[in-house]
Amino acid sequence: MTSIFNTLHHVCIVVRDLDKAVAYYESLGVGPWYDYPKSGPYVEFEVPNEAASKAMRYKCADLANMQIQLCDPGELDSPQRRFLDARGEGVYHLGFEVPDRDAAEAEGRRLGLGVVARGRRADGSGFCYFDTRAEAGIVLEIRKTAP
Repeated sequence: MTSIFNTLHHVCIVVRDLDKAVAYYESLGVGPWYDYPKSGPYVEFEVPNEAASKAMRYKCADLANMQIQLCDPGELDSPQRRFLDARGEGVYHLGFEVPDRDAAEAEGRRLGLGVVARGRRADGSGFCYFDTRAEAGIVLEIRKTAP
């Protein structure tokens, strides 16, 4: 059996000031940065606070072997906002690419992982954040990129 946490896609870092963080990374030669492309509508979308989720701002940089995502969670209550308030800036989650989002979510649930948030689009793409904070120190996400 292949682990659903096998192919690292991105590291997501929660920051207080998105523009300042991007400028710092650019000063180190990391970039270019672009807005996270929020693709088409979800047919299933379960998050703790939908307004907070929609208000979050992300910037991404594609590296040779993975992506860095910077997340400004905004002021509304969300797991990312609570992480920032409690722990300060830092890695919030690791995102792993999977060939089948639904099968990977089912496998995570079979492993006893609770779900923080999840979304699925009609084309089968989407995400699932597993609550692995107590054991792994961070959230682990599985995702299927839109075709």
